[in-house]
Amino acid sequence: MAWFEERDECIFLWVRVVPRASKDEMVGVMGSEALKIRIQAPPVEGKANAYLVKFISKQWNIPRSNIEILSGETGRNKRIRIANPPDEIRKELLSLGND
Repeated sequence: MAWFEERDECIFLWVRVVPRASKDEMVGVMGSEALKIRIQAPPVEGKANAYLVKFISKQWNIPRSNIEILSGETGRNKRIRIANPPDEIRKELLSLGND
């Protein structure tokens, strides 16, 4: 799948973030390009990036320190690395891609 890959005990995700949403949610996969995530935080002074990391951490119950934004810090399209992901994350990502 083009929107996520597993390598070196990490998962790399391509994410499309929609800031200032009415609620936080993982919407689903946009074609085969990115996982669409809606968050309530505004895209101001890195608040949306910090909120995105917090949301992913809470959603999948993993430490924030295991989540890193590799690229796209100032845009809506981001590449995220999740270190040492539990198996449940992989299963959920696969199910999101099949919806």
